[in-house]
Amino acid sequence: MDSLDPLPAQGVIDSRSAFVAAVHAGVQQALQRRARRMLWCDRDFADWPLDDPELLQRLSDWLRLPQRQLLLLASDYEVLRRDRARFVAWYRRWSHAVSARAPASDDLADLPCLLLADRTVLVQVQDKTHWRGRISGEPAALQACRERTDALLQRSQAAFPVTTLGL
Repeated sequence: MDSLDPLPAQGVIDSRSAFVAAVHAGVQQALQRRARRMLWCDRDFADWPLDDPELLQRLSDWLRLPQRQLLLLASDYEVLRRDRARFVAWYRRWSHAVSARAPASDDLADLPCLLLADRTVLVQVQDKTHWRGRISGEPAALQACRERTDALLQRSQAAFPVTTLGL
């Protein structure tokens, strides 16, 4: 799938490259449909294309729209700090519109791998070992996922500070 193609209403993710393409297309869809909020959720975002300049440009274009918010929910941000310098620099520039959170310790096992754009698109991987997942624009699927992730967000705490304070 070309990353400029619109996301299908329904689809299957069957490889890591299909997931990467779906993330690109999901961000493009959020931009085109002017979604107000996007939630990205993963254990550590190690497999996400977060150093891709094209993806970061699309995210910037989306965040330039009024009142947009990107929420990150991960249990470990160390991979980003260590291996995704371009994303970390981008995050510093856009920290006023990006919120990074960590789930409560009780929710670590329930942390899904997904991109959810309000009323627009869901990209979800249910099995990261075999890269099996789905792409959906179905309102019922979006609502169910939103309810599940809202519960995780309510119990989460701030994480991945833009700067670290030292004495």
